[in-house]
Amino acid sequence: LQVLAYNRRTYATVSQRLVITVIPAPGGDPPYQGEFLVGNRNVEELLPETAREMFLQGSAGVWERGDLQVINVTSALDRGGRVPLPIEGRKEGVYVKVGSHSPFSPCLESAVSPQSRFRCSLGQQPLASCYDTFTPHFSIRWCNLTLLQVWPSPTTPGLVWGSGVLEGDGDFQPPTEVPPQDLLPGFLVTLLVPLVVAVLLCLLLGHLMCCCREGV
Repeated sequence: LQVLAYNRRTYATVSQRLVITVIPAPGGDPPYQGEFLVGNRNVEELLPETAREMFLQGSAGVWERGDLQVINVTSALDRGGRVPLPIEGRKEGVYVKVGSHSPFSPCLESAVSPQSRFRCSLGQQPLASCYDTFTPHFSIRWCNLTLLQVWPSPTTPGLVWGSGVLEGDGDFQPPTEVPPQDLLPGFLVTLLVPLVVAVLLCLLLGHLMCCCREGV
């Protein structure tokens, strides 16, 4: 990633190249993933490590697990959210995806149950069987909670390269000779049919020009 900056007064430019190396997680992607919508934060406020650690502590309270990790942080504006009004305290909202190798807790499963979805459609809070450990730092919109189970897809075997030498299977046997074919009928049809049509057209034209001139 190359970052280029310039001075608006002197038009002096400076560039810096940032190399980012992305490596797979040691244990693979966590199969159990939950995505929370934080309503009182902007995306740049959750990028620092201290803020993400605080969010993981709140997630561990409702997930009842300790092996949690932040997978993705996305602004709600990138998901179709509206730009907040220029009022103090209004935030754009952030989607934070957290993953774990342990199953979901009963608290999270109750928050996405059909009864909770029905309450959300009525404008009410979903059912929760545990204490919201995100408060007071993070305001979670529980009606937007999404739980996913991502299982690794089986990898297809790649190509197996050989030595590049064909295996010995005796001498090469060329294909048998094709029997001779009579091409004269096709040649005559191709040549004679246009010739006969041309002669007939010439005779018709000659008849019209030489024999039908009476009274002209």
